[in-house]
Amino acid sequence: MSNGYLDALIANGRTPGLQYLVLGPARTVFEYDGGWADIGRRVAMDSVTTLMAYSMSKTITAAAVLQLVATGAVALDGPIGTYLGTPAPYDAAITVRQLLDHTAGLPNPIPLRWVHRASLHASFDEDAALAAVLAAHPSLASTPGSRYQYSNIGYWLLGRIIARASGQPFPAYVETGVFRPLGAEPGELAYVIPDPARHANGYLETYSLMNLIKGFLIDRELVGEYEGRWLRIATHYPNGPAFGGVVGTARGFGKFLQDQLRAHSVLFDDATRRLFYEQQRTTDGAPIAMTLGWHIGELAGVLFYFKEGGGGGFHNEMRIYPASGIATILMSNATGFDVKRHLNTLDREFLH
Repeated sequence: MSNGYLDALIANGRTPGLQYLVLGPARTVFEYDGGWADIGRRVAMDSVTTLMAYSMSKTITAAAVLQLVATGAVALDGPIGTYLGTPAPYDAAITVRQLLDHTAGLPNPIPLRWVHRASLHASFDEDAALAAVLAAHPSLASTPGSRYQYSNIGYWLLGRIIARASGQPFPAYVETGVFRPLGAEPGELAYVIPDPARHANGYLETYSLMNLIKGFLIDRELVGEYEGRWLRIATHYPNGPAFGGVVGTARGFGKFLQDQLRAHSVLFDDATRRLFYEQQRTTDGAPIAMTLGWHIGELAGVLFYFKEGGGGGFHNEMRIYPASGIATILMSNATGFDVKRHLNTLDREFLH
């Protein structure tokens, strides 16, 4: 069923291209690459085509934080002021845990304009960009610890904490501490586009609400030309790599997912990995559908952990189904692609 279903998604104009991968701990169960990475130039999507991961990056950031927690370089329940200096943004008593599980109460303004063209990346000043966002959004949205409140700003701050605690730039720490131990090459997981010729273009569907209101959401300089029923988005990077900056392939993320399926992870000791999947609670004890880096879902009665990521021209989601011993990932180069619905349909075939 899977090949036909995926072919139909492309043929019916749901997305220009797709990568879909189903993995067990030691093998690839199913793999699909199809459609177009570049419509205008007729470049096919294949297994080495990189895509922007956007918020799937947050789970990678969380893994890096927990590595530092395991070494004692970061205190999970310690105040962020310890790592971010004085005055700390928002409230110095907010904890690292609260940033990880989105209970810190930080605001979450729409981040689609928090990007810059790829051609400006070498000279981009991330610290200045973060300072501008903090200045524009200085107030808490809720009392820390009181409820779940998703925030890109929170994970941007976690990137700063990783840099301060490790003594390395955030991307450098993750590349050496997470990507390389997994055996992921720069062409599979990185914070820069490794080869523009093998990077997918992102697209908006011409006949969509997002296209109608794009002027309010996306910097006009990123809007390209129409290519058939699709509007091309210029190649760009999120301003904060920790909340959305990973560039990768399904195979690259698959190495991370397989590591999480195996009996022992190369990234953590067993206790730290258990902590990675521990359901979190508010300060009054109410459970939330969140771990320290994963959201919690259910499909056909089967528990799974997931992270979705979408932005200017891409939409993706990765999942782990512990009871079934599989992980899946679906990556697309269309902002409006309904990744969750289609992943629900596709994954049912592989659950047991």
